[in-house]
Amino acid sequence: MDALNPNKTATRAAPRVDGRATLRVERRDGCDRLADLYMRDPLRVLFPRPRDDEPFPAILATTSGGLVGGDGLAVEIAAGERANLQVVGQAAEKIYRSAGPDTRMTVSLQAGPGALLEVLPQGTILFDGARLDRRVGVDAAADATVLTGEIVSFGRAAMGERFTRGLLRDRWFVRREGKLLWADALMLDGDIQAALQAQAGCAGATAMGTAILVSPKAPQALELARSLLESCPETVRSGVSLVGGVLIARFLAGDGAALRAAFGVFWKGMRAGACGLPERLPTIWQI
Repeated sequence: MDALNPNKTATRAAPRVDGRATLRVERRDGCDRLADLYMRDPLRVLFPRPRDDEPFPAILATTSGGLVGGDGLAVEIAAGERANLQVVGQAAEKIYRSAGPDTRMTVSLQAGPGALLEVLPQGTILFDGARLDRRVGVDAAADATVLTGEIVSFGRAAMGERFTRGLLRDRWFVRREGKLLWADALMLDGDIQAALQAQAGCAGATAMGTAILVSPKAPQALELARSLLESCPETVRSGVSLVGGVLIARFLAGDGAALRAAFGVFWKGMRAGACGLPERLPTIWQI
């Protein structure tokens, strides 16, 4: 209550989160070992039991259950020289409706000389009215390999909800040895449904996926990528290109589950054919 006016109810600003997570793995004595770890709510890093034929595993979790306007997350993930690291999201990130402020996310992925970094997304769900401003930076050494990407759902399809208002500003920057190889920016604002429905836009898609391979072997993996996309169902539109030595595959679909399934098939094939890893996905990604 207000001390000067007992009939007035005090108002409090909605709580905001500023989550941070730093994870670094280095190769020591022939094994991949945790070298640096920092966590601040609501971000948590979990470590499942490793498998001998897989990279060092980590699971990134957001314990708040979702993000609202004004919340911020910053994630830094690094694989040191000759280290192998796999990071998987625990669940899809939910961006709730905002009363005005943006939800801010920055992600930094670094791979040292001879390193392998795999960052497999669970996806991002944009509730109607959500406002997301995200920046992802990838910096790889000349002979490093990075396999990463993202899946975005425009609304909660299971609830019959569409992403009609709000903001999506999604920017990607890929560098090798500090030199910019590829930059991409997506901006949805104003009449969002017009852009999503336009044939020159998302052609009615309710979900979008992007897979990115940064590797000296990326040019040789282009034909493999094309063959993997041939298995996509007709309900999933897909394509792949090579820009500046970076392989980029795109997915669009009106059915988020179909897109996710096609994305998973592609990812398994790329990690086996281009990264020398087993042709499988982590159990948590398939739950």
